[in-house]
Amino acid sequence: MTTHSRPERVGQEIQVALGDLLSRGELRDPRIGYITITGVKVSPDLRVARVFYSMMGTPEERSETQKGLEAAKGFVRRAVTAAVNLRVSPEIFFSFDESIGEGDKIDRLLREVRNKEGW
Repeated sequence: MTTHSRPERVGQEIQVALGDLLSRGELRDPRIGYITITGVKVSPDLRVARVFYSMMGTPEERSETQKGLEAAKGFVRRAVTAAVNLRVSPEIFFSFDESIGEGDKIDRLLREVRNKEGW
């Protein structure tokens, strides 16, 4: 049995709540395209939640999505607080997760080497 600290558990619950919010289409801002919530990091005092998301698209589309998410912060904050049943409503910050793109780039480079070397 693994033990998790409270901020990690709350982060997981916030991630699930955000996934439900996105899957139901409750964020109606057209700037927010198809995004995936890759993780949530919550401060030890549960007052700040940094939400990491990933998406495919151009840098301009990423910028527009970031603007849409920033505009929806208040709505997301209220919805998450209600869904997770927290006493204190955490301030939410959205950050683009570069790790998915970097992993894809590494995978592509390894495939090129494998094809070139004939592995």
